[in-house]
Amino acid sequence: MGPRQLHRLVATAEAVTWALLLTGMVLKYVTRTTDVGVSIGGGLHGFVFLAYLVTTVLVAVDGRWPARATVLGLASAVLPFTTLPFERWARRRDLLADRWRLRQAAGGGPLERLVGLVLRRPVLASVVTVAALTLVFAGLVRLGPPTTWFA
Repeated sequence: MGPRQLHRLVATAEAVTWALLLTGMVLKYVTRTTDVGVSIGGGLHGFVFLAYLVTTVLVAVDGRWPARATVLGLASAVLPFTTLPFERWARRRDLLADRWRLRQAAGGGPLERLVGLVLRRPVLASVVTVAALTLVFAGLVRLGPPTTWFA
């Protein structure tokens, strides 16, 4: 799967999990019927949110995105449903390639070399990435809802 397909897939998943979370919030806070939607949607969204950030950084480094595009890509995950318009914007500007540049070529700096290693060993990189995301996610779950972090 190339950068274009991967970014589109994760951007779509991020938007879908936003919908699940927002639906859960309506059920919990507006209709006061259940909090199951927030429990499930919040957890799924948190994990996919982190996966979107990692994916965006990988694609940005591989594609040599300008800093502005990278920051916009990362920021698009914060507002509901904006990963999809960002993905279209990036595609129109040819920021999303069909193939990974660093899978074959040697990277210039340390970050490019790391991304190249990740792309050349996708199974190992996927296991390490999922493990790291799981640890970060577990730490965030342990901290509780973001609204309580600074209270």
